[in-house]
Amino acid sequence: MANQDFEERSQQPQELGYDPNFVPDSVKSFVVHLYRHIREKNVYEIHQMYESSFQTLSERLFKDTPWPSVDAVAHYVDNDHVFCLLYREMWFRHLYARLTPTLRQRIDSWDNYCSLFQVVLHGVVNMQLPNQWLWDMVDEFVYQFQSFCQYRAKMKSKTEQEIALLRQFDQAWNVFGVLNFLQALVEKSAIIQILEQEKEGLEQFTATDGYDYNGGSNVLKVLGYFSMVGLLRVHCLLGDYHTGLKCLLPIDITQQGVYTSVIGSHITTIYHYGFANLMLRRYVEAIREFNKILLYIFKTKQYHQKSPQYEQILKKNEQMYALLAISLSLCPQSRLVDETVNSQLREKYGEKMVRMQRYDDEAFAIYDELFSYACPKFITPSAPSFEEPLVNYNQDAYRLQLKLFLYEAKQQQLLSGVRTFLKVYSTISLTKLASYMEVDEPTLRTILMTYKHKTHAVDSDGKITSNADLDFYIDDVSLLTSFS
Repeated sequence: MANQDFEERSQQPQELGYDPNFVPDSVKSFVVHLYRHIREKNVYEIHQMYESSFQTLSERLFKDTPWPSVDAVAHYVDNDHVFCLLYREMWFRHLYARLTPTLRQRIDSWDNYCSLFQVVLHGVVNMQLPNQWLWDMVDEFVYQFQSFCQYRAKMKSKTEQEIALLRQFDQAWNVFGVLNFLQALVEKSAIIQILEQEKEGLEQFTATDGYDYNGGSNVLKVLGYFSMVGLLRVHCLLGDYHTGLKCLLPIDITQQGVYTSVIGSHITTIYHYGFANLMLRRYVEAIREFNKILLYIFKTKQYHQKSPQYEQILKKNEQMYALLAISLSLCPQSRLVDETVNSQLREKYGEKMVRMQRYDDEAFAIYDELFSYACPKFITPSAPSFEEPLVNYNQDAYRLQLKLFLYEAKQQQLLSGVRTFLKVYSTISLTKLASYMEVDEPTLRTILMTYKHKTHAVDSDGKITSNADLDFYIDDVSLLTSFS
């Protein structure tokens, strides 16, 4: 869409006193210097301006209004097309963070991402941008998609004009469009092949944090890399955990990597990786990764206090403690948890975790509470029905995932009795165990088979792995022997 159309549509009536064409001297200086540093590939200065100057100016001049329009600043940067796309990307991100975007602005932001990614995919982009900015692009792209799906699903409050716009621009934030852009960035960047070659010592990607020190550009490669994390996140929002984890496979999360070079990327990766594993009953893997990231945040969060991401870091930290409490309640593997993390966990959820071990309504209410607090904001990607009566369906996907999770939790809780007896007896006859559990022997065998099934999961390589802290075998004379 033309820039002037964008500006006409993007002014909000509630922004009294906001003149999109007025450019303060400090903003003029900001765009001129940022443009120069981008042309000179001065990554250090770009990072300083992006992380520090942009936030400072936003706080000082644009706390509750948008930045000046792209048309107002374009002539200060030689009307450079790519710079104007980057400026608008920041413009919209600021708008989403400080104000409530209109439907038209949501659509315009989608158009801007389309134009920006098309240039990266099909143009010649000779820039070096900081990893933080490239991560923020992918992160914000997925966030705005999620936000649009939630917004569109609240049909009851829509005006006739909004419904007409939704009908007209039905391709904006379409789930296939979002997935296609992320997948295209992965494929065009050849990042999977680069990471494979790196293992053989033929490439330097992780060692240079993705930057190109030979005069080339890091933009496509690093966007492709972060798009794998973006795909994991989108598939988690859709409830497709297998596909999400498959998209992340090329990144070895047992090692430091480019994903750990940006704190937001590191946390988002492990949060969604851990959540997907939790939903696939791979509790040990979820516990192991939640423990590592929570320990890392505990040790480093003081260094991020002035970061614009600080509040988000703290929120995700709390959510991951809730997910760790769920994982450990379903799969008691305390030996996998560091003392520091365990101490924090007991402080936050110790009492609730004791109650979660009981098989009663109170326990399920706690599972419900923790899951609802810590889960992603699931989305229904399909277009709404425009037929009367209009209904809200923004909670449908969440309710489905909650139902599936609680069904699994109830099945796991049924097995807590078996676990109790396995802890007490190293060897016991099936007859005696059946009488203790007040069931007949055939029912006990079913419960024990269920225990075997529920304490094993299929890992990403297709191998069956055990989550059990206690396991058992039954010999020919129906003696059950437990072992840890």
